[in-house]
Amino acid sequence: MPYNTTAIPPAEEITGHPALPVSRVKKIIRLDDDVAGCSNSAAFLVTIAAEMFVQYLAEQGLKMTQGDRKQRKTMQYKDLASAVARTNNLEFLSDTIPQTVPYKQVREKKAAKTLEKEKGQTVLPIGGVANGRRKTTGTTAASKKVTPEIEAIVDREVEMEEAGSSGGGTGGGSGGGGGLGRFAFSG
Repeated sequence: MPYNTTAIPPAEEITGHPALPVSRVKKIIRLDDDVAGCSNSAAFLVTIAAEMFVQYLAEQGLKMTQGDRKQRKTMQYKDLASAVARTNNLEFLSDTIPQTVPYKQVREKKAAKTLEKEKGQTVLPIGGVANGRRKTTGTTAASKKVTPEIEAIVDREVEMEEAGSSGGGTGGGSGGGGGLGRFAFSG
């Protein structure tokens, strides 16, 4: 049985009832320590403003979806991220909805940094041979999408690994896997 995928049209008439629950908005407002109290009319206005904001964000994401080379009917994360990056009114969301970066670019950036630090030493690529084993199966690292937050975590993992392996001894770094700790792809 096929699903009903037709869009629900917005109400043409003003009913006076918001689509978001006012009681939940009041609970969210009460969570803020700076706000002592909130009247019902103020909570109603905040609810209406939140609805209008969500509608605006969805419209901007839809414009990005329709402007894509492939005509899609489903809005994706990348559409919202590009809307935030291209629209001045949504610039404050750039930390909340960042654009994704392919893992391949992150890996190449890390390899370039490592080569600069270790002039004269041979550095194996992350997806290549590690601990004498060739990784041949599993998902490709190039197909992974990485946000700037994950990129920062990978930076810290690489720095910790380099600090552990440059200290001498026979331990060979943290974890002993030769990869990026919890981000290593296994085959």
